[in-house]
Amino acid sequence: MLSLLAASIPADPIYWTDLSLRPYLFRIGWFELRFYSLAYLLGVIFAYWHTSKMLKQPGAPMAQRHADDLFFYCTLGVILGGRLGYAAFYTGGETGIPSAFTDFSGDGWISWKLLRLWDGGMSFHGGLAGVTAAMAYVAWQGKLNFIRVVDYVAVGVPMGMLLGRLANFVNAELWGRVTDVPWAMVFPGAGDLPRHPSQLYQAGLEGLAMLVIMLALFWLTRARYRPGLLAGVFTLGMGTARFVNEFFREPDQQLADFAMRTGLSMGQWLTIPLILTGLIVVLYALRSKPLAAGTAAPA
Repeated sequence: MLSLLAASIPADPIYWTDLSLRPYLFRIGWFELRFYSLAYLLGVIFAYWHTSKMLKQPGAPMAQRHADDLFFYCTLGVILGGRLGYAAFYTGGETGIPSAFTDFSGDGWISWKLLRLWDGGMSFHGGLAGVTAAMAYVAWQGKLNFIRVVDYVAVGVPMGMLLGRLANFVNAELWGRVTDVPWAMVFPGAGDLPRHPSQLYQAGLEGLAMLVIMLALFWLTRARYRPGLLAGVFTLGMGTARFVNEFFREPDQQLADFAMRTGLSMGQWLTIPLILTGLIVVLYALRSKPLAAGTAAPA
């Protein structure tokens, strides 16, 4: 199969190494600021800034002090959830989830590598679970409407996805499947055959497109007065985008056999519940009575 595809590949594919990219912004002695870490930092800062801006609009479900708490707990949630999710879903191979933690705990991964964001290895689904837990805690602690908190947080999340996928491209990781499209790229460590730059597909669809949709819904419509609508659109849209992009992304090496046996990648199987949940929430929000425009935010 690969030999047939190789025969149709253009003579001059794009080589990632010719783009003069490097995984860090600058290096001072032993310290280097990696784009992967910077992507998470800027994504969280944008989410905090934009959420604070949204809270100044009528109908906000929480006060600024709640956003301050969310900034802290959601940052922990995305890091811990993303790393633990990666260990659980993407390192078990044939032996499943328990071996993932057994293998990693042997070399101190849980205690030290968990913090090494610059090494990569983050699960979108794990990060989503971590952020959801953080929002649930803040909502419970502040006696807030959980679904409305999720509505407001969801608007800024795609910016983090956009920056994160661009960082994946700069790191030359999570490349796509072998292809003969004119813009196919040869990535270091991925062999000699050109591949889909699937990181850019994900940055465009899961990041930029979803960001435009969520911002437009909040600022140009009355979606924020329908509890669950913004959260549902985000979940449905992000799940669908991820499902589609997985057709172009090379499955993780340790899960290639799993994808061949089941017909779908691990990412796609994990995304199906998101799509169904998002669809149910959107339908519920559209069928429910909207809030009054003068709804006051908690003190």
